[in-house]
Amino acid sequence: MESVDVTLKVGLPMELRRDAAQLYLDAFDRKLGPVLGRDERAVGYLAQTLQLTKSIAALGPDGELLGLAGFHDDRGGFVGGSFGDLKQHYGLIGATWRGVLLSLFERSPPDDQLLMDGVVVSAARRGMGIGTELLNGVAEVTKARELSIIRLDVVDTNPRAQALYERHGFTPAGEQSVWPLHWLFGFRKSTMMEKTLEGDDSNGPKGDAFKSLDAGDHDDY
Repeated sequence: MESVDVTLKVGLPMELRRDAAQLYLDAFDRKLGPVLGRDERAVGYLAQTLQLTKSIAALGPDGELLGLAGFHDDRGGFVGGSFGDLKQHYGLIGATWRGVLLSLFERSPPDDQLLMDGVVVSAARRGMGIGTELLNGVAEVTKARELSIIRLDVVDTNPRAQALYERHGFTPAGEQSVWPLHWLFGFRKSTMMEKTLEGDDSNGPKGDAFKSLDAGDHDDY
């Protein structure tokens, strides 16, 4: 397997905001494309509303964005945004129906869990172990915040992702149907998966970015 030097950074660098928005939209096109669209408005909206501190960025040797993992805690998630933000980019009518559909994906984690908002890797860099590095990074952040469970959702049209999560110790913990909107989103259900961390349960990096991230070090401002 080809490899690449990867540096994980807690918190997406500001200058990579638009790159992250495009990468996220490309990866979750089946879910977000029908709602946000696939044009400049979608990139602009997402770039404006991403909560940079709710992420782990995988950076290449030259600082390019190779992948990222978003997460959601008791103060919000990686993908934020208000009705006002939607209205700014899509107008009143466009914001109204998009807000209703986006609300279907909203969820909040219990106090003892870190909820993942997706792991995405650049198409040109897949198969190089970057997804594994990001999952290890998420485990480190979870432990740094003194939480014990990582939770995520994976749709039924992405068995490759579910297999990756299972290899990393995630197990199914429930399902949620999107019927009758399956025709719009292109999938019928999502599976909730969980992993309980026990002791030193990560083979990931233990660098300063993770050591310094204690339970109180995650403000958005």
